[in-house]
Amino acid sequence: MSVIIIIDDNHENVRLAARLLSPHHQVMVANDGESGLTLVFDHQPDIALVDLGLPDIDGQTIIGMIRQNPVLAHMRVVAFTAYPEETAYEIARVYGCDGVIIKPIDTRVFVKQVEDILCQEQI
Repeated sequence: MSVIIIIDDNHENVRLAARLLSPHHQVMVANDGESGLTLVFDHQPDIALVDLGLPDIDGQTIIGMIRQNPVLAHMRVVAFTAYPEETAYEIARVYGCDGVIIKPIDTRVFVKQVEDILCQEQI
């Protein structure tokens, strides 16, 4: 069972994503960037779904902090965003994300999207 942290300030998005993932994985949730970073550093999850548009610390800063920490090198990071797709993919590329999931999520494929990213070979 993988450990997944969802960092998103939209309670509906978090509730839906957690409900879909929790039968298969251990899911932790943070509703702002600061508590999300605390969860990430304390629990060192397998993957973090990071909203790019958080009100306190933007997702790019969070992703950058994760990527700079060698202890978290194993961790997958996903841009979890409602940004336009082209923008989201560019941010993900620049900041070294392992994937992008555009919101609103497609409930029929969401769990598979996350699991596919978890199974990617690390470079």
